[in-house]
Amino acid sequence: MSDKQPVLTSIAGQTGRITLNRPKALHALNKRMCDVILDTLLDWRTNNSVKIVLIDHVSDSRGFCAGGDIRMLAASGASDAREARAFFKSEYRMNAVLHGFPKPIVSLLDGITMGGGVGLSVHGSHRVATENTVFAMPETGIGLFPDVGGGWFLPRLEGELGVWLALTGFRLKGTDVASIGVATHFAKAERLQAMVEEIENSNLVQEPAATLNKILEQYNEPIPEFSLKHNKGLINRCFSGNDVLAMQGALESEDSEWARKQFQAIETKSPETLKVALRQLREGAKCDSFEDNMKMEYRIGWRKVQSLDFHEGVRAVIVDKDHNPEWNPRRLEDVTEADVEKYFESLGQDELTF
Repeated sequence: MSDKQPVLTSIAGQTGRITLNRPKALHALNKRMCDVILDTLLDWRTNNSVKIVLIDHVSDSRGFCAGGDIRMLAASGASDAREARAFFKSEYRMNAVLHGFPKPIVSLLDGITMGGGVGLSVHGSHRVATENTVFAMPETGIGLFPDVGGGWFLPRLEGELGVWLALTGFRLKGTDVASIGVATHFAKAERLQAMVEEIENSNLVQEPAATLNKILEQYNEPIPEFSLKHNKGLINRCFSGNDVLAMQGALESEDSEWARKQFQAIETKSPETLKVALRQLREGAKCDSFEDNMKMEYRIGWRKVQSLDFHEGVRAVIVDKDHNPEWNPRRLEDVTEADVEKYFESLGQDELTF
């Protein structure tokens, strides 16, 4: 497979298949890819010959989708941000179509699944993790924010798991991705091809969802309890409320090496973005619809790509790779309510529409 067609689409039997094909970039999304996926979904939404949608990537267990085109976002944000905002508009509309899709969608999360890859998969009905799956929302580490519907699905995880994942960028692996509900199934990577072939060769005309469930259950491995279950109480205690600084204080007060590591992880993130992300999740939890959440995220993204911290985060993590960003402000205490509020203000005639 080449990168010339970054998304491959096909129909086999009654299954519509969307395959990511940018292996050199770990299938990171760009606007062209989002446009193709969005147009394909809109077509298949009303195409009676398509009963199920399957989303995967070309054979390579390194990455399902590593995120979005961060370099483009930074370059565009350093200019007039038009290209970045056009990308967000296409991606967020794609997220909304996935969330409201009237037919089963099964995503195969074999490899790195971060940022944009999470938005491409987590909103569908069926998500299959493997031993190669690495899930994370690491955006606060580059001064961005956990978008692509993060404001919707993260606060709807059990307790404060979503806030913990958003603020620390913690990486979940393998069965843990399924044990907390990000994935719905867990299968061995070596069996995915057989699973796909069985789905594509099945008669899905009568009861596509029931048929898909039976197939997935055949490949589903037992999912053990969350490996960090003994820290759930700590997570719920320390990541409650609306104050990141108070959360750090709570972590400091815990007599736990693991809590100290979470504190240290937060210390490396953009202070402004931490506060923006926390408010995003609290507001997202109250949204009446997924579309309302995406409108909020579009307001944040519209402005965030031009923020000082985003450009400094990209420089430190992606360009120079010194992993030593100089955040501005440098301390949580110096991030004001006005600093956060500006990201949530209405865009007027530029609001996202569906």
